[in-house]
Amino acid sequence: MSSYIEFKNVTFGYQNEEGAVEKNVIESFDFSVEKGSFVAVLGHNGCGKSTIAKLCNGIEVPVSGKVYVDSLDTSDEEKLLDIRRRVGIVFQNPDNQIVATIVEDDVAFGPENLGIDPKEIRRRVDEALKNVGMYEFRQSEPHKLSGGQKQRVAIAGIIAMQPECIVLDEPTAMLDPRGRREVMKTVRRLNREFGITVIFITHYMDEAALADRVVVMDKGRIILDGAPKKVFSNAKILREAGLDVPQATELSIALSEAGILIPEDALSMDELFENIKTVLEDK
Repeated sequence: MSSYIEFKNVTFGYQNEEGAVEKNVIESFDFSVEKGSFVAVLGHNGCGKSTIAKLCNGIEVPVSGKVYVDSLDTSDEEKLLDIRRRVGIVFQNPDNQIVATIVEDDVAFGPENLGIDPKEIRRRVDEALKNVGMYEFRQSEPHKLSGGQKQRVAIAGIIAMQPECIVLDEPTAMLDPRGRREVMKTVRRLNREFGITVIFITHYMDEAALADRVVVMDKGRIILDGAPKKVFSNAKILREAGLDVPQATELSIALSEAGILIPEDALSMDELFENIKTVLEDK
């Protein structure tokens, strides 16, 4: 697979009121995302992960270095519309992303701003709402929906613009467990069934464990990068960075340390139970 998004030696810092950069959030940062992949980005608050999201579609541009989206330079203002057609962003608070009083009107907002033909917008809105399981709520008022439903509407609004990549910046942080499950199910389906590239920024270990690849950030740099089992086997490094491991992994490690010798890399409770069952059957 080829790199769809690529950061090359990127440095970025936010400006103060005088317009000067006080401190770099990321520095000499290299990062790439393969087309069609599902990448989770982990890190404690202030590590730079939300900055990465904004750099992915040109909301922010590097102080130095380059960010490319499908080979397009995000610092080229003439390419910004093309870049934002390719990469959509879903933010943390669903209420801040909903602009209309009816669900289907909200989903249509993005395509309308792209100048899409009305008949095509109708088709895209219906298809997007079906893909996130919200078609039956198309005439509903967004403020009457649950948090998880609102976030799915926000995701539908992005996919109605038919991006090739979706960046989700802690989209479940303000949701209850049920809402989190709804959003994760939707995101996994978009990636697996439709081949949409996903960059999922989160601080929930169990969500990151569902990705193909996990990238862990600390102080503006990548400290771990690989498949979930590989990354979460580094419990010591994760804890030093102020992070945890999935609950199933933590229990696996505790059982192993207590003398029940099972693999320590279980990512889900189902996997943990199977590992325990195998050990008991072998005795």
